[in-house]
Formats: sequence, C-alpha cells, structure tokens
Amino acid sequence: MTPRLTIVGAGPGDVDLITVKAIKAIKSADVIMYDALVNVELLQYAAPNTELIFVGKRKGCYAYQQNQINELIVQRALRFGHVVRLKGGDPFIFGRGAEELDYAKEYAIEVAIVPGISSSAAVPAYQGIPLTKRNAAESFWVITGTTKSHEISGDIALAAKSTATVVILMGMSKLSEIVQIFSKEGKSETAIAIIQNGTRPNENVGIGKMSNIEAIVKDKQLSNPAIIIIGEVVNQRVDLTDIYTKADLAQYNIQKQTA
Repeated sequence: MTPRLTIVGAGPGDVDLITVKAIKAIKSADVIMYDALVNVELLQYAAPNTELIFVGKRKGCYAYQQNQINELIVQRALRFGHVVRLKGGDPFIFGRGAEELDYAKEYAIEVAIVPGISSSAAVPAYQGIPLTKRNAAESFWVITGTTKSHEISGDIALAAKSTATVVILMGMSKLSEIVQIFSKEGKSETAIAIIQNGTRPNENVGIGKMSNIEAIVKDKQLSNPAIIIIGEVVNQRVDLTDIYTKADLAQYNIQKQTA
C-alpha cells in the first residue's frame, strides 16, 4: 500500500462537467474527502467500500478547519492508501489545493492533481457570456471577493481601472463595496451579471448595471454560491438553448424533495 493523495477538480456543479481522469481517480479512491460545492452525484462513481468524508463549509459553518483537513488527509493516506480530495471547480483557483499538496509531501505521501473546469469560465459560458470577445474585451481578471482577513480584495480596485472583464468569486458579501469601487471609476452604467448555482438546474441569474444590481439581487433573492461578472461582455450575452433535459430537471426535483 502506497500512501497517495490526488487533488481532483469536480467542476462547477453540472455533474457532466467532470473529466474522464477525475472519474478514474474517484473510482480508485480508498477515501474521498469532498467539499460543499461538489455535486454529490459524483460520489456514485466511488467503490462501495470507499470512505466518504464531508469536509466543506456551508454559510460560514466549517465541518473541519483547514489544518484539520490537512491532518486528516495524512492520517487517512497513511492508514488506507489512496485519498482523493474532491474540490469544486479547479483546485488551483482559490481551492487551496496547492496547500494540501505541500502538506502531504512533508509526510512522504505521493501527490497528484487532476485539474477541473473552473466555475470562473464555465458559469458565464453557460449563460452565453464570453469572457473575451473581439472589440469588447481583450483580457479578464479572476479575483476573490473576500480575502483571508475577510476584507475586500485590493485587486478589485485595480481591475476597476481596466477595460478587462472582471470575474469575482466569493464576492456577494462585498457587493455594495464592489458597486462603490466601480462607480467611483465612472462605471455606474457598466454591465454586470450575477449567477447563483451556476451550471445547475436551479441556476438563478440577475443581469443589470452597476447602478441597479443591488435592487436586482434583492428582487431575485440572489445569494451564495454565486459568481459576479462585470464588463461589456455581459451585453454580448448570447441566448442559448436550455441544455437540461426533462430527466435532469426531474432528478433535481426528486433530490430537492428528499433533501
């Protein structure tokens, strides 16, 4: 038995947005430690005797602190073998995947990573919003809305001065501050989209301008988990055909009723 850790990106929410390599890793796991944003349907790929441990957080309530997760990874790897750390989106984009790899390596545990589809790109795409488009945006920023110290990221003020598309993750609690920052840059009429539960059947979307987005959020009752997209590309949104089948929606309704 060789102690191993594989950090696996579970994608943005749609169960089908998972890589073949990720499924192979899940199938081979002795232990799976998964986060709150992971679609639990992915756990069906695990072997019957795989230990499943929820280590995520919901509404600020932690199942485990990060140091406890690190220790649990090492303990389970040394005892059982292959630990899969299943994370929403991509583990290296605000997922703390690198920290967990570094910690495991200190204990001579073999480490690997399976990249995931990041919500920062996939969620806007599912709503027909291109992060870059000729004559609209030449680049994009992906920023965390809230830093480790629970303050708004200073990079948002820098991004507001640019013409780039700005994608903010974990920023709903800072929305008023974000609006103020962009308005001070003369961008009160800049387009903005907020997408909650992106790529899932219960996706909720609000689209407006910086000047009215807070009213839209209140009206549509938008909250976390959500992604904020700011820039001209929001106005370039393409009307897409609904990708969910009746079977997908029926399964979601069944899960919602039994939850």
